[in-house]
Amino acid sequence: MNAPSSPPAPVMRPRIDLPQVYLCRRPVDFRKGMRALAVLVEQELGRDPFAETVYVFTNRRRTAIKCLAWERNGFCLWHKHLEAERFKWPLDREEAVVRLTGQELHWLLDGLDLRHLRTHKALFYKQLL
Repeated sequence: MNAPSSPPAPVMRPRIDLPQVYLCRRPVDFRKGMRALAVLVEQELGRDPFAETVYVFTNRRRTAIKCLAWERNGFCLWHKHLEAERFKWPLDREEAVVRLTGQELHWLLDGLDLRHLRTHKALFYKQLL
């Protein structure tokens, strides 16, 4: 007789309604902790590590993600490591930092390839006739 399955454990993730998410395209050394990543944000990416922003990093093999954020009085670091897959990192872009929405970050964490998630083109008309 099979034991009843328990409900899934709550998932701890960055909020989906984040005002700003910046993804660092270049892989980083994952031995770096919060302070070293904050310095990287400031010096190499030219961004404010104390802003209401989440900064997302991956390792060279793209098997792990770290998310860094400042929360009122200290840094938070969120880490996810994949056992058998790789994250679909936007390598086709030229800029060092890619801006994402909170929803896009969740899609990336779920394994979706952001390059293939495109909305319909916006149309802008001046008149009907």
